[in-house]
Amino acid sequence: MGKIRFSGEVTEKALGLLKSYGSLRSRDLTEMGISREMLRYLYKRGLIERAGRGLYRLGGQMEEHRTLIEASKLVPKGVVCLLSALRFHEIGTQEPYDVWMALPNSAWRPRIEALRLRFVYLSGRAFSEGIEVRDFPGGRIRVYNPAKTVADTFKFRNKIGLDVAVEALRDCLRSHTATRDELWHYAKICRVQKIMKPYMEALS
Repeated sequence: MGKIRFSGEVTEKALGLLKSYGSLRSRDLTEMGISREMLRYLYKRGLIERAGRGLYRLGGQMEEHRTLIEASKLVPKGVVCLLSALRFHEIGTQEPYDVWMALPNSAWRPRIEALRLRFVYLSGRAFSEGIEVRDFPGGRIRVYNPAKTVADTFKFRNKIGLDVAVEALRDCLRSHTATRDELWHYAKICRVQKIMKPYMEALS
């Protein structure tokens, strides 16, 4: 059998879609008229790369927050939280290697090998409150706002360290990233008022 040839028009269409969306699942590309054979062809040429199982992006693409965008696509029910949310909002000095995501208690834990993901589970308002949806050229990120993120660091202080939570609170207040009222609002939702109160008073 001879080599399969693809027209330049189809190639440009596939690359254009990935440039616009950042990353796409193979089934989404198929629905847009890009065959799996075409994807294999582009992959072998190094024009595209696998971002995860069945997920493709442009080769060498370095869009802002790419890893968080890909995590959000792979875990659509998840919300970026804790160390990853601190980094997203430029709070504190944490540089997490894993992507931290929150899931509702009833959610099934996804098994994803393409990214290093760490999950925490929340219920009720502790999960649903404080979610921001940010749109980027490559996709969408669901992330907790700064005040909710700080409250979560105190809630999960045994996982990430109390020193990280205190640093986040201090930096958030000094940079005016969130108000004291906002922080106290989410402290109540996360049920960490008694833990946060002395630190908030010390930083007044």
